Amino acid sequence: MPESTFELNPVSHITSGFVGQPGKRVFYLQARREAETMTFLIEKQQLEALAAGIQQFLSEVKEKFPNLSESTGDYQPQDMELQKPVDPAFRVGQMGLAYDEGHDLVVLVAQEVVTEGHELEEASSARLFATRSQALALSRHSQEIIKQGRPICGNCGQPIDPSGHFCPKRNGHNH
Repeated sequence: MPESTFELNPVSHITSGFVGQPGKRVFYLQARREAETMTFLIEKQQLEALAAGIQQFLSEVKEKFPNLSESTGDYQPQDMELQKPVDPAFRVGQMGLAYDEGHDLVVLVAQEVVTEGHELEEASSARLFATRSQALALSRHSQEIIKQGRPICGNCGQPIDPSGHFCPKRNGHNH
């Protein structure tokens, strides 16, 4: 039986954000429903994959249900800030997306990372029900905050630290 199952159906707000400076940032996924706020620790790569996955998923939903209204995904950056205190319920291991056709809601399912010595059945999970516009805003906002990180080296694809960068592809050569 799962340790805890969280469900916000529907969310009144969903966002992502980070705490810390580039190179030392910690990323979060956060959803609210009225006074209840749920926060989850998420890796930058997971957030990047989620942002891309939402856009692909919404495209597939629109193709399957062509009569749906357009999702605006509009948002104000100040409205997407994390609500404090940022106290995560768990660290996300796996995520998935589903569509609740009857209510026209995107369902984001997050599963707690499974640590060694524990079973998948013991992991906590969360189901967050958001409108298509809320999901698209989450995707767009997540892409924007990811861009605020360290610049990427054109040679090796690794982040460049402000203090310098060792590029394994350059191997000490200046050409």
